[in-house]
Amino acid sequence: MIRGVLFDMDGVLVDSEEYICKAAIHMFSELGIDARPEDFLPFVGMGENRYIGGVAEKYNLRVDINKVKARTYEIYETITKGNLKPLPGAIEFVKQCRSAGLRLALATSADSVKMEINLREIGLSVNDFDAAVNGLEVERKKPFPDIYIAAAGRIGLEPAECLVVEDAVSGVRAAKAAGCRCLAVTTSFSKEKLYEADWICESLENVPDEVLF
Repeated sequence: MIRGVLFDMDGVLVDSEEYICKAAIHMFSELGIDARPEDFLPFVGMGENRYIGGVAEKYNLRVDINKVKARTYEIYETITKGNLKPLPGAIEFVKQCRSAGLRLALATSADSVKMEINLREIGLSVNDFDAAVNGLEVERKKPFPDIYIAAAGRIGLEPAECLVVEDAVSGVRAAKAAGCRCLAVTTSFSKEKLYEADWICESLENVPDEVLF
């Protein structure tokens, strides 16, 4: 019996990948690096330290990760203002889970700054969840299970009692490693790459009935 739902944010509630990629590319250009969108793909879902740091490593660029991340977020906030929208079915599914009496947690690899920007832009807040865990609060990022173990604990449940909603391969692996069941949405990766999830759907508008009941 599922008693709680742990939501990833990027690619589940909002599709911000295009914007964080553009912001990071802009930031790298200021450092004289011509980064490309495909450079970031291996690091999707792993948090901004790895997302930005991994690309910096590829180009043999030594950076102060906190400094370049802060600059990336400055650019990100500017270019997302008024442009981010909730993904199809996302708000409705959160409400459906709440109406079903389930406990809800947000568990995102993003830093708190990005989490707050994204939620604000799509009309949600941390108060719409019973708990929230961001990437700054766990040392080991996805695909390690730490963030989902922490999120389950904060809503007073065991991981086995929770459903994780994910879009990334690393996130699905983190969910399963934590002992959770997992619903994957094909926002960022194909169905074939998300095969380790218990259920897979194209959007939260068409979640299989057996997922929650």
